[in-house]
Amino acid sequence: MTSVRSSAASLAPSIRGAAELVRQEALRRELDGCQLLAGIWCHGFTVAQLRSIRASLPSTARLVVTKNSDMAAAVAGTRWEALRPCARGMNAWLFVRSDEIPPALKPYRDFQKEWKLQLNDFTGAVYEGRLYGPDDFAQLEAMPTRVQSYQYLLGCLQMPAVNVLAVLRARQEALAAEADKPPAEGEAAATAPATAKAEEK
Repeated sequence: MTSVRSSAASLAPSIRGAAELVRQEALRRELDGCQLLAGIWCHGFTVAQLRSIRASLPSTARLVVTKNSDMAAAVAGTRWEALRPCARGMNAWLFVRSDEIPPALKPYRDFQKEWKLQLNDFTGAVYEGRLYGPDDFAQLEAMPTRVQSYQYLLGCLQMPAVNVLAVLRARQEALAAEADKPPAEGEAAATAPATAKAEEK
């Protein structure tokens, strides 16, 4: 009986270790293709509330609740490692697989306002290798969407062409006005004798 217990006890850590490795590998897969990783302080959230947040997220975002130790191990040695200090306390992790950052963050902000959960804020995020603290999220939320960026670029490309066309049109109108203008009195007097001499010949 003792040998059975001792063998079971020796197997327990290896099973636990294997389970941790599986969880960490699943998190690494989540990080593949990820554009932004953000932590959310989820202390006191109910299962129904977490489901509500998940249901409101765009298809490019996923909310995962996992152990901080697993998250810290998964981001170690990656571009997300700067987020390790945020892996403390009760966290849910938002994985965003798109450069459309504001639409991915907005559902949680709406949830916060609806439930009056100001303390359950973002704990931090990493975007393009930079760590954003809770006070820096306004920058992420104000980022232009892809459509807005394309509109701005298109405007920048169109402006020089519009300016050139405006200059050409103004020049053409000036030349047309010059051609339609009747000759001045001095010019008319000078051309009259030349016309009379031509007629005498």
